[in-house]
Amino acid sequence: MAVLKVIEVMANSTESFEDAVRNAVKHAGKSVKNIRSAYINEQSVNVNGDSVTEFRVNVKISFEVQ
Repeated sequence: MAVLKVIEVMANSTESFEDAVRNAVKHAGKSVKNIRSAYINEQSVNVNGDSVTEFRVNVKISFEVQ
């Protein structure tokens, strides 16, 4: 049986939602090991005029506790 823990991470990117998710996982990986999955909880964007300037995600990351 595995014990998993879930943390919530907010991240952003000027490129895409996918890049923002990668940033969230990469940042979490600096202090958390054994990451198993990432669940996109929320997505939002910043808009300036008629252009999207930033993609934001709220990600739930699960990892195995040993």
